[in-house]
Amino acid sequence: MATRWGVGEYQYEFVENWPDVEIKGVAADVAGDSQGRIYTVVRDPKPDGSIGNITPGTGHMLVFDRAGKLLETREEGNFSSPHGLWINDDDEIFHADCGHHTVTKYSQSGEVLMVLGTQGQTGAPGEPFNMCTRATQSRSGDIFVSDGYGQNRIHRFSSDGEHILSFGSGDPVFIQAWRGEEVTGSAGTGPGEFNLPHHVMVDDDDNVYVMDRTNNRCQIFDIDGNYAWEWSDVRGPNDAVIDGAGVMHIVGGQGVEIRMLDGRLVGRWGEKGEGPGHFTNGPHGIFIDDEESLYVAEVGGNNRLQKFARI
Repeated sequence: MATRWGVGEYQYEFVENWPDVEIKGVAADVAGDSQGRIYTVVRDPKPDGSIGNITPGTGHMLVFDRAGKLLETREEGNFSSPHGLWINDDDEIFHADCGHHTVTKYSQSGEVLMVLGTQGQTGAPGEPFNMCTRATQSRSGDIFVSDGYGQNRIHRFSSDGEHILSFGSGDPVFIQAWRGEEVTGSAGTGPGEFNLPHHVMVDDDDNVYVMDRTNNRCQIFDIDGNYAWEWSDVRGPNDAVIDGAGVMHIVGGQGVEIRMLDGRLVGRWGEKGEGPGHFTNGPHGIFIDDEESLYVAEVGGNNRLQKFARI
C-alpha cells in the first residue's frame, strides 16, 4: 500500500504512528511553534458517544513534540467547539471557538493573554462574533477573524483587540441547512459576498485571502476589505498555509490543493480511504513546519491527525 503522496516536486512520505497516542476526539486544526512543537485542538465526543461537531460541547488542546510524543494536555473540557488554530512568529497562539463565539490568544505556555468576543453570546448582526472559524494576524499585528458559520463576515482588530472594521455579506444559509431548518435567505455569491468564510490569512504584501468554502473559491482583499480578485474552482477550502517558498497549500473536502499566490494551480493530491496517508473524513486543518513536513487534521471522525514528511 502506498505511503508516498504528493504532486510534482511536492512529494511526501506518510509518517506512521504519528502521533504516538490516540487522539480521543476530533482534531479540528493543527499548528506549530518555533521550537518544533505541534498543537491540535480537539472536540470531545458528545455525551451520547457521537462525534463532536460545530455545535457546543467540550474540548481540549494537545501539544506534541516533533516526533509525535504527547507533551501536554491543556484546557481540558473548557473549549466548546474547537475550530481554527494559528500561531504567530512570537509563538502566541490564537484559537477560534465557534461554540463559545470567541477568539482566545494564549502565550506559548498556555496563559490567556486576550479574549475577543463574549463567551456563549453572539454579537449583533454583522458584528463579532457568530460561530467564528479562524483568527490570524497581518505583518502589523492586526488580527483578522473569519466569522463563517453564523454569519458571513470578516472582522479586523488592532493587535490590542480594538475592532477596526468588518466586511462581507450574504445570508447564513449554510447553518440553516446544516441544522435542518428552513432556508430563508440567499447565499452570497458575488464579489465581496460569502457563503461560509472558513479561513482567513494575510500574506507579507497585506493581501487578505478568504477561503469561501461553499462557493468553492478563494477571494482576495486588501486590508481595508476592498475586493481585489478571486480564484475559482478551489474545492471546498477549509484551511490554508503559505510555505517558505511563497506557495499556498489548501486543504478541503478532496485533499490538498497547491497554488501559486497569483492563483495558478500547481496540483492536487490526496485520496479517500482507510489506509496510511488516506483521508478518511474531511481534511480541515493544515500546517507546514520548518522541515517542510506537512500535517493534516480531519473532522468527521476521531483520532485523525496525520504527518507527511517532505521527500
